[in-house]
Amino acid sequence: MRSDHAFAYGAAAGLAADLLLADPRRGHPVAAFGRAAGAVEGLLWRDDRAWGALHAVVCAGGAAGAAALVTGAVRNRGLLPVALTAASVWAVVGGTSLGREARAVGGALAAGDLDVARERLPHLCGRDPQALDGPGIARAVVESVAENTSDAVVGALVWGAVGGVPGLVAFRAVNTLDAMVGHKSPRYRRFGWASARLDDVAGWPGARLTAALAAVAGGDPRGAVRAWRADAAKHPSPNAGPVEASFAGALGVRLGGTLSYGGRVEHRPVLNGAGRAVEVPDIERAVRLSRRVSALALAVCVGGRLAYGAIERRRT
Repeated sequence: MRSDHAFAYGAAAGLAADLLLADPRRGHPVAAFGRAAGAVEGLLWRDDRAWGALHAVVCAGGAAGAAALVTGAVRNRGLLPVALTAASVWAVVGGTSLGREARAVGGALAAGDLDVARERLPHLCGRDPQALDGPGIARAVVESVAENTSDAVVGALVWGAVGGVPGLVAFRAVNTLDAMVGHKSPRYRRFGWASARLDDVAGWPGARLTAALAAVAGGDPRGAVRAWRADAAKHPSPNAGPVEASFAGALGVRLGGTLSYGGRVEHRPVLNGAGRAVEVPDIERAVRLSRRVSALALAVCVGGRLAYGAIERRRT
């Protein structure tokens, strides 16, 4: 089976598996990678950028290399490439778990149980839940849904279309390393620099595709594009900015502002300042928008991979 067809069938099957099964409660491959990366960090950690770059190369490169070996072993072996692609997509995407956790927080807020909402929020993001009231938690959830639609679904599909199973695995490895060591704590300010910059590069195309699809799939395309163009560059993250701004415009809400993260307070610019404050029902609207964006991303990535394969065959 041709590689473009294997990706098309496998990506669709993998996304369907995520929809039906979500992430496993135990034994998740990404968690296993995280434990391995933590062990490598224990051997390599120095308060130095070069050692951090070595850590990123060893972990992400090792994961991608192993995926390439497995891909080569199953090439031209019937439906095995499809099965491998499907399993890989299911392992690296997390759209269903993202929606489930967002709805759990939204349900607690709707029931007036702020304690439960604060308890569940760390499953979605690293905000300090005790520093947030109900509206603040709702805004944090919508922002997390927007950003993780790119990180947990669209970005992976983009790199899967480009690089097959090794591309899928490499993207998730880089994204996981950024979550582990890419933040600006005293321990990781230098050591995690390379992982953070690599994640910025890897996330760039997926973030722009996510923002564009949010404009297409949202209720206010013009508002999404307007917020994206006006406010995305104000965000401290080059990739979260376009995604959150486009989601804000599409949903007609206002994101950004003051937040507490990792023990420090940040005053971020407001995204889509003309929008209203986030309300609890907007969490469900954000989850539904995320699902529509994910489905469109699958269509775009599969279509792009099939078109590229057809062009390559004509050249030969």
